[in-house]
Amino acid sequence: MTTEHRYAGGCLCGAVRWSATGAPLYQGFCCCADCRKASGSGFVPFMGFPAAVVTITGETLKVRSPTFKGGIALRNACPTCGGLVFGGEVGVDASHTIYAGSLDDATQFAPTMALFLRDKPAWVALPEGLATFETMPD
Repeated sequence: MTTEHRYAGGCLCGAVRWSATGAPLYQGFCCCADCRKASGSGFVPFMGFPAAVVTITGETLKVRSPTFKGGIALRNACPTCGGLVFGGEVGVDASHTIYAGSLDDATQFAPTMALFLRDKPAWVALPEGLATFETMPD
C-alpha cells in the first residue's frame, strides 16, 4: 500500500490556503537579501512543488521584485493579514515555492539546502548537513 504525502497550510488569518500532494521537489532556506526583507527574518524556509499538485484558494497580494538572475520573482501574501504564503503565478508557472512557515504541520519541513550564503547574517544558525550555495545553484 502506497501512502501519498499530503501537505497543507495557509496565512495567519486563513483567508489564503494551499494544499499539495506528493513529495516536494526541493526544500531549504534562502538567505538572499530579498527574502530576508520580504520575510522580516534572516531567511525564508521554502518547499518547491510542481504546480499540477498544488491547489491554492483565496485572493493574494502579488509582490514582484527583480531576481538574482535577471527575472522577476512573484511573492504571494494575504492582503488581510500580510502573511507570505507562496511564490509563483497560479496558472502560469510550472512550479510553486511554498513558504514552509505557512505549513499547518511544521514537522513536514525537511530542509536539504541553503541558498545565498553570501547574504546570510552572522546571527543565523542553519542546521548541519545541508548542501550550501553562495548564490543560486544552476
